[in-house]
This record gives sequence, structure tokens and C-alpha cells, in this order.
Amino acid sequence: MKFNLKEVFEPKLFGLFRKGQYDGKTFTSDLIAGIIVGIIALPLAIAFGIASGVTPQQGLITAIVAGFLISFFGGSNFLIGGPTGAFIVIVAGIVGQYGMQGLIIATIMAGVFLVIMGVCKMGAIFKFIPYPIVVGFTSGIALTIFSTQMKDFFGLPLDLQVPAGFIPQWACYFQNIGSINWVELVMSVVCLVICFSWSKVTKKVPGSLIALIIGTVASVLLSRFAGIEFATIGSKFPELADGLPMPKPVAPEFDYETIKGLVSPAFTIAILCAIESLLAAMVADGATGKQHNSNTELIGQGIANIVTPLFGGIPATGALARTMASINNGGKTPVTGIIHAVVLLLIYLFLMPYAVYIPLSCLAAILVQVAYNMSEWKTFKYLLRGDKSDVAVLLLTFFLTVIVDLTVAIEVGVVLAIVLFVRRVMETSQVKVLQEDFVAATEDPEKAAMENTDRLDIPADVEVYEIDGPFFFGLASRFEELEQVKKKGTKVRIIRMRKVPFIDSTGINNLRNLCERTHKRGVTVILSGVTEKVHQSLVKFGVDLEIGPEYIFPHIVPALEKARELVGTK
Repeated sequence: MKFNLKEVFEPKLFGLFRKGQYDGKTFTSDLIAGIIVGIIALPLAIAFGIASGVTPQQGLITAIVAGFLISFFGGSNFLIGGPTGAFIVIVAGIVGQYGMQGLIIATIMAGVFLVIMGVCKMGAIFKFIPYPIVVGFTSGIALTIFSTQMKDFFGLPLDLQVPAGFIPQWACYFQNIGSINWVELVMSVVCLVICFSWSKVTKKVPGSLIALIIGTVASVLLSRFAGIEFATIGSKFPELADGLPMPKPVAPEFDYETIKGLVSPAFTIAILCAIESLLAAMVADGATGKQHNSNTELIGQGIANIVTPLFGGIPATGALARTMASINNGGKTPVTGIIHAVVLLLIYLFLMPYAVYIPLSCLAAILVQVAYNMSEWKTFKYLLRGDKSDVAVLLLTFFLTVIVDLTVAIEVGVVLAIVLFVRRVMETSQVKVLQEDFVAATEDPEKAAMENTDRLDIPADVEVYEIDGPFFFGLASRFEELEQVKKKGTKVRIIRMRKVPFIDSTGINNLRNLCERTHKRGVTVILSGVTEKVHQSLVKFGVDLEIGPEYIFPHIVPALEKARELVGTK
């Protein structure tokens, strides 16, 4: 079987120009939307960079480089890429434990994982991750972001070392409650009010940008004329006083022990990136009626996360808020994301010397708003009305994210997703013994009509098992349970498989064991309703020869005729 790259990787941008669908009117719409989204992304990129334990420069580099690459290579017409709040916790943890070299290696590894996922056509799988798990992640990350911002929000001393864990953090805050800087707190509250209320004035310009401008201007004026000093980006990163240096390519130093230790964090980054980007792409599809290519999107995200850290950037993914801002302001193609990256580059080159005056309390307020928007508290409250298993999964994922570790929460969440999927399939897949004296011949209605019969009698010494649903490892023990209720004097056992879309290796092994046990009792096994796909699996494992090709039928009618022949009844 030949691998066709176009099946998994066909960026929307490439197809746009190849098909000649781009014109001046579309470019004008993309240009306006790109400029607006670039301005929206500015305060968020700076805030995400600082909150992640790196510099504002690295936050902006990520928005520029990854924003460009995600739009250039991505599988969505509308997705805007860059740093997001989801990565703050995991990035800060990696930087704290492994330093910037560790973050670079982990991000590149995550990019490789994403490319592999896309090439292996795993894009559709992420659509099946249970919603309670996704909400548990996002709500937990939101609360963690909120917690990490309380130091700057309350104006606690810059040199205060705040622990990493949620509970130790709040213990530290309460121990230092007497050190609250009330001027900083007022700045935080005012900026937070602007962030939340500016939408009542206009939705074209984000409240976070207005809060950033007002907070910075107020900080400069109060410092100059009233002698009131604020903790700013410049006071936290004094090396930026002469302006932000141009990014230089970074050569990561790979070694086996570091790579081994970073596999789990890198996998966490990859899963977060895949979930967030594909969810954002699906929301964009719903708002526009377009369709994204999930496998191409994963490969595009992977490329971005491989290249961006080489310039000092941090992990990036598709950002829902910026994507929706692009759509609402007229963005129509991936060109919008490219323009947004160019706008941020121009700001970086010509305006960033003024970034040193931005108050940390203002950035903390912006991130508190981000945390609130991420929290999905209404959805969280709604899901608490669900069945006990969904509630348990939601709360477990949430508390693991907040109290233990995001990496652990992701790993447990993935396992839970698999377990829940198996459970759901098992609930829909059944194995039953047909006890009635007749059974409807519905595998092939046309053939049943040709046989001129609607109902088929089952002889007394013939037993019919019917499998309804995939025959996989989740049904491995069902036959053993049902054998306990089998009829006495059975000579032929028909296994009806008309509703089996596929059979996996465990199902094959279980079927083989069933046939062996049945043959030892002197009972003949006949398969009916075997689809072409299932038959191919039987042939592949040699089970067709073990059962006997003459005992495998595509329909119940000839299977019952064979059974009557074997038991000597008409």
C-alpha cells in the first residue's frame, strides 16, 4: 500500500492559490482582520510569555513565528496560532525543572509527535475525547492560571518566591497577606474592570488592549508626577531596558537522559496542542460552514512547534479567541493569520522598547480575564447534572490538573478516554442467544425476498448466537457467560455476525477459543452474515480454515440449511 502525502497534508493556503480563488476583495478583508487580530494578540503574547516563566520577547516571537507557520501549513482557513493559556502551567514546570534548553527540546519533541499523529491520520480521534475530560482540563488550567497571577495582581514583592503547587501557592499568599501593595491592587482591579466592560463600548477593539494602554500610561504618569512606582516588565526584566534584541537561532543540546525525562511533558504538550487546535478549528467550521482538514492541521501545528523553539519561542497552538476575532472581523483565508504575524513583527521591531513600562499588575488582570473565559464554569456546572461516571471523570480530571500536575492529568485523561470509549462500545455491543423458534432473515432483505421467506425456523438441536456490534476485546468474556445458558442436546451452533462491522485480534482469538471448546463437545460451528471485511480478518488469521470455508456463509438462510443437513432435519 503506497503512502499518499496529499491524503494527510494539503495546506489550505496552497489550495487557495492553486485554484485561483483569491482576489483583491478577499485580500482586503483578510488585511483588515489580520491587523485587528495582530493588535489583539499583542497583550496576550506578552502576558503568556511572562506567565510561562520566560520573557515577553519569547511570547512575541512565538506569536510571530508560530502564527505565521500555523497559517501557512495548517488545515483550516481561519485558525490563528500562537501561545495560549493552556501551555502556561506545563511550560512553567518544564522551565523550572529543565531550563530553557529543556523547553526547546520538549517543544521540538511535541512537534514531532504532532507530525506523526497527522501522518498516521489520527486527527479524527481527538473528536472522540469525552467532553467532561476536555472541560476538566480547561477548567483546571484556568484555575491554575488564576492562582499563578495572584502575586502580581495583589502587588506582592517581586523577590517573593511562590511555590509551584496550587495549595502551597495559596498558603504562601495568606502568609504574605500583609505585604499587599494596595496601589498595585487598585491598578489590577481597574484594568480587570476595563477588560470585562469594554465590550459594552465596542467589540472591534479588545478590552485587554485598552487595559494595557491605559495601565501603561497611568503607570508612567504616576511614576513621573506622583512618585508612585509600579512593578513593570522593565523592573522584572532589567536586561530589556535597552529594547528587545533580535531573536537568534538556538541550537538545542540533545542528550539521552534529558530526552527520556522530557517524553512525558512533550506528549502532554502535543495532546494539549491537538485538542485545543482541533476544537478551535471545529468551532470555526461551525461558525463559517467551511471544513478543516484535521490531519493537515496536526502536521502544520507540528511544523510550527519544531521550528518556533529554534528562535527561542515556546509551544503554540490554535487560539479560539483570536480565531473567532478573525472571523468576526471579516477574515476569510489563512492569509489573515500571516498578516497578523507580520503586524506583530512590525510592532516587535518598532514599538517594543515601550514594553518595559507595562505594569505587571495590568498583565495579571488580563490573564485573570483569560482564566475566566477559559474556565467554562457554566459548562462545568451543567455537566455536574450528568450521570455519575461523567461527573467522576470531570472532577477527577479537574482536581488532578489543579492539585497534582497537568502532565499526570493528561495521561490519566487519555486513559479515561480509552476506558470510556470501550465502555460505550461494550454498552452498544451485545452477544445474545436467540431463544425463539424463529428469527427474521434481515441480513440481506433482497436475498431474503428471493428466498421467498420472512421467517426461518430454528431446529430444536440448533443454537443461534447473535453478535450485535464490533467483535473486539471488550466482548472477550461474553461468550463464556452465555455458554452457561446454552440448550442441552445442541449439535450445531450458528454464530450470526450480520451486525459485526469489524473484528480485532482479541475477538479473533476469542472466536477461535469458542470454536475449539465447541468442537470438543461434538458441536459444529457455523458462521452466518459474515461481511467481506470480517471475512478478510478471518482469512488473515487462518480462522476460516480452522472453522472450514464450507461452514462460513454471508446469510442466515444457507447457514440454517447447512445446519439442518448436519442434524438430519428438514
